[in-house]
Amino acid sequence: MKKAKRSLYEGLYILRATLSDSAREQAHQKIISLIESLGGNHEKTIDWGRKKMAYRIKGSGEGHYYLIYFSLPTESVLEMNQENRLNEDLLRFMNVLIEEVPAANEITFKQIVEVER
Repeated sequence: MKKAKRSLYEGLYILRATLSDSAREQAHQKIISLIESLGGNHEKTIDWGRKKMAYRIKGSGEGHYYLIYFSLPTESVLEMNQENRLNEDLLRFMNVLIEEVPAANEITFKQIVEVER
């Protein structure tokens, strides 16, 4: 039997800013539960807090941002995305493949283009 390939992901999730603290924590736990129900492992969450968005999404001008690091079988990603689209508390989400989970609770952006003068 072939073993399913697992990949490491960084997910950016924007929840409605109008949620109460307990409702926001429930929405966060719903995302984690979905990952685990699809055979994944939650590695780490970084809470970026409430921030103003560049443009309104679903009538909201602010959102509560989470960076969630997780591993997941690659065949489960499509199902996860479909379930996230049905989550009414979730304004936007994006998952990208990464090589490793950052050690610190802050992320640093690498300069990928060097400018010659």
